[in-house]
Amino acid sequence: MITHWYWVRHGPTHARAVNGWTDIPADLSDGHQIDRLNKHLPADAKIIASDLTRASATADKLSKHRVRLPDHAGLREFNFGEWEGQDTSNIATSYPELSRRYWEHPGDARPPRGESWNSAARRIHSTVDAIQVEQTSTPIIAVAHYGVILTQLQRARDVAATTIIQQNIDHFSVTKLRCDGATWHLCYVNFLP
Repeated sequence: MITHWYWVRHGPTHARAVNGWTDIPADLSDGHQIDRLNKHLPADAKIIASDLTRASATADKLSKHRVRLPDHAGLREFNFGEWEGQDTSNIATSYPELSRRYWEHPGDARPPRGESWNSAARRIHSTVDAIQVEQTSTPIIAVAHYGVILTQLQRARDVAATTIIQQNIDHFSVTKLRCDGATWHLCYVNFLP
């Protein structure tokens, strides 16, 4: 059974701080971009989103004539714990060694009371796998966050997180993956319709 996943990064928030689980809205005022995105995505797809407002509201804009699945907390961005709401320069000043390890060598390093790359990836993989079982052979549009999309791209490319973290994922971009049972394939990444 083949399932096509269309990963869409939510609309821009214009926030300059690190916002993982902080629930902030997206700017969805660019109707032309949303229309282009809607035209690019398959009409017969089911759509699911992270339960954070910026992803959920973006999914609502894309759900016209599509089956909208309930939002899922398992598709949330990484939990940055005590770093939530802080500027990256403040984090680097307060946690110089830890922040360097976290951003430059993603893996098991974690912000205080937050998630490491590896723990977030396990959470997200588990969520995606459960959705995959429930929605087999149905195209899925998943509206999520930068880190979430990177974990799925990492899985499809089968490379280290240090390689993937350099990949740009623009707001309103589409990254398409295909799953043939347990094997993931990259179709395209960071496409802006």
